Amino acid sequence: MGDRHILITGGTGGLGRGVTAVALAQGATVTIPYVSAKGLDRLKSQLSPAALSRVRFMAADLSDEAAVISLIESHDRLDATIHLVGGFAMGPTPDFSFAEWRQQLDLNLNTTFLVCKHSLKKMLKQDSGRIVTVGSRGAVQPGGQLAAYCAAKAGVVALTQAIADETKGTGVTANVVLPSVIDTPANREAMGADQADQWVKPESLAEVICFLASDAAKDLRGAAVPVYGQT
Repeated sequence: MGDRHILITGGTGGLGRGVTAVALAQGATVTIPYVSAKGLDRLKSQLSPAALSRVRFMAADLSDEAAVISLIESHDRLDATIHLVGGFAMGPTPDFSFAEWRQQLDLNLNTTFLVCKHSLKKMLKQDSGRIVTVGSRGAVQPGGQLAAYCAAKAGVVALTQAIADETKGTGVTANVVLPSVIDTPANREAMGADQADQWVKPESLAEVICFLASDAAKDLRGAAVPVYGQT
């Protein structure tokens, strides 16, 4: 990934820190948007000064289209977009409020649309680029009490594959990963750590994501890659 410019949304999160570390280790220059400073210090503390010098942090609300446009246009060149922003909520469908439903769609699907839309515009002008999104095992194997989350992630898969079809014949590709439970501190806190040894490690998933974002993945289009760990 040397000399490549990559946008990593959600780069300060549990998975994002792993993806950022791998991208930097492969020589990329990285832009990470953020809403609040929470998480920035933890990421910065994990990076060497040399690696940190290749990271640009930008405040940006990814639910605001104008902010997304500004973020994308701040790049002279955008070689890859890795969209990791998302969130998880669960509850029985009869008890799940419409506000919660909309929040899951906004966070998981609508931000993906905005980031992909404007990344795609720039990449098509360049005739090159990689778009990598994060779906979920639940997108293809929905579970009870996860209707909103699974529906939103299924939308992410469909959106990504539609983009892949639209970009045939160009130098742009789009692919999506489908992780099961990721071994992050937030998931351990929410679900306990009894089965954490079976979950997907962020570092392992990061390697898959960064491969899809690389030049080596030029012939992969519309793939929905299962990354299930031992579950």
